[in-house]
This record gives sequence, C-alpha cells and structure tokens, in this order.
Amino acid sequence: MALALGSEAVLPGTWRPLRLGTLVGLRWLAIVGQAIGVLFVAFGLGFPLPLAQCLVLIGLSVLLNLWLLLRLGEGYRPSATVATVHLSWDLCQLAALLAITGGLQNPFSLLLLAPVSVSATTLPQRATTIIAMLAILLASLLAVFHLDLPWAPDEKLVFDRVYVIGIWVSIVCGTTFIAAYTNRVAHEARQLADALAATELALSRHEQLNALDGLAAAAAHELGTPLSTIALVAREMRDELPDGDVREDAELIMSQAARCREILGKLRSLRDTPGDPFAAVPLGELLAEVVQPLEGTGKAISIRIDRSGGPDPVIKRGASLLYGLGNLIENAAQFARQSVLIDASWDKSALTVTITDDGPGFPSELIARLGEPYLTTRARDPDSPEPGGLGLGIFISKTLLERTGARIRFENEAADGHARVRLVWPRAALETA
Repeated sequence: MALALGSEAVLPGTWRPLRLGTLVGLRWLAIVGQAIGVLFVAFGLGFPLPLAQCLVLIGLSVLLNLWLLLRLGEGYRPSATVATVHLSWDLCQLAALLAITGGLQNPFSLLLLAPVSVSATTLPQRATTIIAMLAILLASLLAVFHLDLPWAPDEKLVFDRVYVIGIWVSIVCGTTFIAAYTNRVAHEARQLADALAATELALSRHEQLNALDGLAAAAAHELGTPLSTIALVAREMRDELPDGDVREDAELIMSQAARCREILGKLRSLRDTPGDPFAAVPLGELLAEVVQPLEGTGKAISIRIDRSGGPDPVIKRGASLLYGLGNLIENAAQFARQSVLIDASWDKSALTVTITDDGPGFPSELIARLGEPYLTTRARDPDSPEPGGLGLGIFISKTLLERTGARIRFENEAADGHARVRLVWPRAALETA
C-alpha cells in the first residue's frame, strides 16, 4: 500500500525498504557458509571437486560486497529495483556453485529459497514474482545441466531420476508458496503498519490544533480588554485632533484594533454558524471576500478564474476555509515584491486554487517541512521593522484546509523561483448540492 502523508504518496518505484548493509550482511553470511562448505568437502571429507572454480565464484561475491561498501556505504538504501538485482545476483551465484557441485542432488540446493524469502518479506509483489520465476528457471536448469556430486572416488553414487524430479518439485512448490503466501502476509503487515503511522500522524496534528484552539480562545479572552482600551483611547484622540496625518493615524489604530478583535473571534470559533444564509457562495465571490481585507497591504492582489470547466461552483463558506485561505494569501502578500496572483480552475472532479507571489520563493531546505509548527524564517529582532513570527501561521492554515479536504503542495516556480502554493479539493468536499 502506498502511504499518503501530506500531498504525495510513496510509490513502489521509489520505495526503499532495505539498507545496503542488510543485503551485504546477508551476502557475507552466504559467502562464509559457502566457503566453509567447500573447504570442508575438499579437505575434511577428501571428496574431489572443482575447488578453484568454487573459490572464484565465492570471490566474485566478496569483490562485489567490498565494492558496494566502498562506493555507497552501509547506510545507503537502494530502490526496490536495485534490491531485486542484488537478490538475482545471489541466486545466479548460488546456482552456478550448485551446477559444479551436483545440481539439485546437492543438499544445499534448498538455499535457492533464501533470496525468494528475503524478497517476499521486504519487496513489492512484482519484484518477488521476478525472483521466484528466476529461482524456478535456475532449479529447472540445475535438474538437467550439472556436474557430478562430489563423492568418494572409489564409489559410484547414482540418484534415481524420480528422486531428482521430487527435489525439483519441492523447490518449485516452496518457491511458489513463499512468493504467494509469505509476500501476502508481509504486505498486509506493512499495510497495518502504514495505517497505524498515518493514524498517529493524524492524531498528532489533531491534538496540536486542539491545543491551538484553546490557546486562541484564551488569547481572545485576555486580549479583549487591552484592545478595547486601545480602541477607546484612539477614538478619544481622533475626536480631539484636527484633520491631518495624526488624526488619520488614530483612525488607522482604531481599524487595526477592530481587525484584531475580528481575527481573534475567528480563531475562537472555527465552526460554521448554523443557519447562516450566506453559508454558500460562488467560488469567485469567496476569493474576493478573502482578498478584500488585504487590499491595504500595498501589494497588487489579483484573481484569475478559468471558467472552461463550467459555471462557478457554489462553495460551502466556513471559517476554516476563509481563515486558511486568507492566511496563505496574507503570507504571500508579505513576502511578495509587488504582486500576488490567485488562479482558480475546476473540472468535473476537482477544484484547484493556486497562490503565487513574485517574492524570493521558499527556502529550498524548508520546502519539505512547510506546515510543521514553529517553523519560521522571519526575524524576531525587536528593532526590525518587519514583524516576527512563531511559525504557526502556515501550520494552522494547512491543518484547517486539510480539514476541508484540501491537498496542499508548497513549491517554487521552475522559471523564476517565485513561491507557489497549490490547493486541490475534491468538488464533493466543498461544493453544495
């Protein structure tokens, strides 16, 4: 199962389940076992066998291991395709060793099942099928083409053909069972582990957002009195001042205090108001409503709607959607040099909104982590004219929008490096009947 965390899934082609150190370690184990077996037969039992050829085959695996460790290191994780090639080499090397030491008559022919077992428990079904078919092919060739089994020179050892066929059948049945049953059991275990990991991540995000909900409610309660005092003093100053810049500054203070109260009110209650007659609006009007409070930022914020997919969808208007979109657009406006462009389009199944600014773009080292709490690049220097930040804005927006069914992708444009946020919803998640 491909695990979708955030906006992307882990595809089988990019899945890297094994460390190179694990594959190399298994091969070292096979090398030691093969070397001990060959030397024991040659010098312990005194049976004649092509010792030089056996040692050459074992030495090839040694050289391969050393080259891999020096070139890539134990921590490297090869792709599933490369891991399949590694196991295929192990199968072919073992089959060549068996071919010059008796073929299927050699009791160690059972080890042909070992690479199949490793593949079945760690690799995708397609890779396991390839390894299993290779094992069956090699077993079939070993049943026909092989040198005699090393034995005492003065004794004639003859195996009945039916016995050899029985060994071949047992290897084929074992390979098929491991490839089918073991791979299926391992696949279901991976599915369960992936589901648990996804559930833990969702619960973690939910707990973080619940904590922020409580913090927002507390902040709204604690800041209510200071904001009221600021608004009252600013109103009295405005009434006593003549027309001019100072009076305009007092009015600006009043408007910003009112906006602070409005924002805190949204954070305090992020649920839709039941019975709201304006709970459903066309997409274009919803975007215009989100952009309207940001018109005084000094940046040109434009909306471009592609209506080739049909008439504007009517969207469920909710505080989570409004706050999430508004915060992302406000963030783009703060980092933009001159302009922010909002593109909206849709088709029969999905609705897409893209927010692009002409600023410096997202730092490349942070793109993969955007949406985590307390991740910020803004200065917190009290002498700086730019506002600092706790790094919660994008986290809150991402979590709220994901609650509405959105899939969010942060990226930089390939041409000029400007920051772009792409949001995609299933139409059924937002559109009213």
